[in-house]
Amino acid sequence: MKKGLLFLSLLLTLLNITSHAQDKWSLQRCVDYAVANNISIKQSDIQARISRLTLNQSKLSQIPTLGFGSGLGVNSGRSQNPTNYSLQTNTYLYNNFGVQTSVTLFNGFNLHNTIAANHYAWQAALASSDKLKNDISLNVANAYLQVLLGREQEEAARLKLRLSQSQLEITRKQVKAGALPELNAAELESQVAQDSSTYITSSGNVVQSILTLKAYMDLDASVAFEVDTPPVESIPIEKLSDLQPEAVYSLALNNQPQQKMDSFQVESARRTVLATKGARYPNLTMSGNLQTNYISTTQQQANPFLTIDTIGKVVGSNTPVINDRAVGYTISNVRTPYFSQLNQYFSQNIGINLNIPILNNGILRTNYAKSKLNLRNQELQRDQDNLTLKQNIYQAYTAAVTALQKFEANKITVDATQKSSDYAQKRYGVGMLNTIDLLTNENNLFNAKINLLSSQYDYVFKMKVLEFYKGLGIKLSKE
Repeated sequence: MKKGLLFLSLLLTLLNITSHAQDKWSLQRCVDYAVANNISIKQSDIQARISRLTLNQSKLSQIPTLGFGSGLGVNSGRSQNPTNYSLQTNTYLYNNFGVQTSVTLFNGFNLHNTIAANHYAWQAALASSDKLKNDISLNVANAYLQVLLGREQEEAARLKLRLSQSQLEITRKQVKAGALPELNAAELESQVAQDSSTYITSSGNVVQSILTLKAYMDLDASVAFEVDTPPVESIPIEKLSDLQPEAVYSLALNNQPQQKMDSFQVESARRTVLATKGARYPNLTMSGNLQTNYISTTQQQANPFLTIDTIGKVVGSNTPVINDRAVGYTISNVRTPYFSQLNQYFSQNIGINLNIPILNNGILRTNYAKSKLNLRNQELQRDQDNLTLKQNIYQAYTAAVTALQKFEANKITVDATQKSSDYAQKRYGVGMLNTIDLLTNENNLFNAKINLLSSQYDYVFKMKVLEFYKGLGIKLSKE
């Protein structure tokens, strides 16, 4: 037994030195790490980015389209000449260029409402990411408080073990002196063994709580980790009178990400209804294009043979007057230069186009009906989430009141059991109380302190939940 207790003391000392050497994590640091590394939050952020890209693309749909095209090839056989539109049977090289543009002038405000719908969808995606961050933060805070509670319980079990060890040493001395029977020492040895088991269990629970906290943080389980342990009495808590459920609910409707997300989704669905309705109206667009062509065919050209005829003489000087006269022709093939053709055959076009949807297999009408049903569904989801929020706040308030009452009752229990334990120690010291009764009193005091710690941390967490709904966040310090 002595060797086991010595080994346990050395182990506790080593653990204490190691824990002090590690960097301590505050709640804020744990929350920040979880938010930065949680895979679900990263996926939610990606969805928000996708929504942002969709919004940007819909905005770019307002500007005119512009395209450039060019073709190069060889044509053989009978075909239409793209420059003079005559039918020819030959082989030639062709090259063409074209620039096209179009812009929507009116489409029943379909594009305008689509942009607005995508904007609200993007805002909803951001709110969804914030909601996930809040949920992770709340889980991390709960796990963090469980670690603090485990530390307190571990410390209480350690103190109880040391007290039992001290009593065992005193009793052994009294047994050796003949003042007490051997049975008293045996009973205390059993109690020390039981307290050792309780302490080991408490230490294991702390490790399990830390692993749970690491899991919420997405932190590698093998990483050295030690939480900062502020005294539970120093954790700031709002007054319960300032956290009345109806007032908290009114604030939560405006600050909770779930409610913001619902609001954005409803507005996005409402704009989608207007967009699908606008798609049923006539669509007016303006378009234009520039184009030119080149072909490698040759054209025949007649070249006349000229002769000079004298048609008279100038009076006075007798100078002959001559005139050119064609007496025949020669045929030659002439090819228009490349850039001369591009300039010669350059053409422009601009026009306005009207498209009126008449029969489209009911697609536009069906899309409009679906969008209205989706809007109603989003409104119902918003109402359901608001109802759930109100129920959660009232339940959290009731739980906080109950936790406070339990905490106050446990404080009274600890005071009473402490007095009983003190009297038992005195009576045992003068031989007026047997060991079993002494151990019973001490166990009652230990259990009362453990219950007090549990109820105190439970009360703190319940209050932190109410503060969270109020929009104050979760913090364990006044900073």
